[in-house]
Amino acid sequence: MTGGRKPKLELSTEERAKLEGVTRSRTSPVREVQRAGILLRYGAGEGITEIQRATGVSRVTVYKCIDKALAMGIDAGLVDTYHRSREAVITEEARAWVVSVACTKPKDIGYSAELWTRQALADHIRKEAMAQGHPSLQRAAKATVHRILAEQTLQPHRVTYYLERRDPDFKAKMREVLMVYQQVELARQQPSADGSPRPVITVSVDEKPGVQALATTAPDLPPVAGKYPATARDHEYRRMGTVSILAALDLHDGHVTARVERRHRSREFIRLLKDLDAYYPAESLIRILLDNHSAHISRETREYLATRPNRFIYVHTPKHGSWLNIVETLFGKMARTFLRHIRVRSVDELIQRILLGIAEINAAPVVHRWKKFDELLATAADPA
Repeated sequence: MTGGRKPKLELSTEERAKLEGVTRSRTSPVREVQRAGILLRYGAGEGITEIQRATGVSRVTVYKCIDKALAMGIDAGLVDTYHRSREAVITEEARAWVVSVACTKPKDIGYSAELWTRQALADHIRKEAMAQGHPSLQRAAKATVHRILAEQTLQPHRVTYYLERRDPDFKAKMREVLMVYQQVELARQQPSADGSPRPVITVSVDEKPGVQALATTAPDLPPVAGKYPATARDHEYRRMGTVSILAALDLHDGHVTARVERRHRSREFIRLLKDLDAYYPAESLIRILLDNHSAHISRETREYLATRPNRFIYVHTPKHGSWLNIVETLFGKMARTFLRHIRVRSVDELIQRILLGIAEINAAPVVHRWKKFDELLATAADPA
């Protein structure tokens, strides 16, 4: 009985009390609470439309609840009628095919895209389902495909990046770099008793290219207490060129030897080497930790090094191992302290501002230390 005039629901005192108890319950399922309210209102003589408005459920739900209560009693009206669950329509073979397609780049099967979108993948699944022997997928929606992928935690529309180790001697070189840091730490803990110059001075060297000289097109507006909490800056700016910072970080005392150059070639790197040669005692060996940039190992650079025998020694970081070079932390400090948001009127002003920032660092030098020696050394010793 789903329509027309329905019989009145006669509720005994015990049945009414039970339904009222369900409506007040905080532990009963929401559906049972709603159905108890429907039966109480219908038993009190309210109409279907009134009940629907009062409970906020559909008319179909109201009819079903009342019909079951009239036919089998209030207990039947409160619960769902048992029904046998349907077997899954999409077979396991069909699901496996969806996963295999998701793990294939669309460009490899004739599309222009590099990666799947969920919609494009669903469209392809529906298009090819019959030909691949999976008729259960011929009407698969995007949500259906998404659920199949979610079961395997697959996200073919996303890209995560990794860095492939292309240096066959990566671990050996990493171990050599870490041993240098460990030697510096030991030397720092056992300074010379007579204050004589260190026989080996270790510096970490690298370049930060592409530092932009940017100029504002309108004056910055300073903050005003109680009115404007931050500096206001016009969105437009002018580019006037770039410079490169060549820096050598002393791992013993934190002193920075640096140059700011318009270009980054062998001749600029040689100037940095000459600055190091002039700064440190002549009797000391300068051990330089650096990468394999062409300027570091060019013929021009090697010719200069030949003029200063027994003065410099190189320790190279492995290819794609720039994170092992501790001078990167210095460049990070520069970016946080004086390079961030910097605006200048000329490239020359940018150079002077950078040199001033380096002088400020040297006024209160900080020793940069490499941590977690044991973990990384264990990794470097692992033959796998």
